[in-house]
Amino acid sequence: MEEMKRLNRELMYKGAILDIYKDTMEFANGTQEEWDFVHHRMGAAAILPVLPDGRIVMVRQYRNALERETLEIPAGCRDSVTEDTGICAAREMEEETGYKSSHVEYLLSLRTTVAFCDEFVDVYVAKDLEKGTRHLDDAESIDVEIYTLEELCQMVYEGKIQDSKTVAAIMAYSNKIKG
Repeated sequence: MEEMKRLNRELMYKGAILDIYKDTMEFANGTQEEWDFVHHRMGAAAILPVLPDGRIVMVRQYRNALERETLEIPAGCRDSVTEDTGICAAREMEEETGYKSSHVEYLLSLRTTVAFCDEFVDVYVAKDLEKGTRHLDDAESIDVEIYTLEELCQMVYEGKIQDSKTVAAIMAYSNKIKG
């Protein structure tokens, strides 16, 4: 593999959780190119909430980047770079769905878009769900929907669920309980 070298990194935009940079990269043969790089300062957590009967609690919300609603597992950014992702995942689940759990188990970690972004998401599974209280942010409009694992897998295969953290969580959980 060719050796790459970053010659320069210039901050183009500083947002609430994202910084966008223009990197000047040099290939081993001396060719230079400009690449975009998105730094996610907080990291995130997501959770697959499983009801006692095995059905899964999902959230449907509008996503501006896609200009449509998507079906996803509950997720959100950490409150600080030191916040435990398991605590973050459990908090987001209760805020978005109204369910809480004392049984939160790590499932997997993923990088959402490795070509240009360093965001990571730790994904958990929650069981022994209890009804809590939803605490939506003022700017959130989220519908709670419940599906079987089989229905969700089918939606993944049909392209109806495309969110990477959600696809990864559904497929990993399906594999884990069948394996």
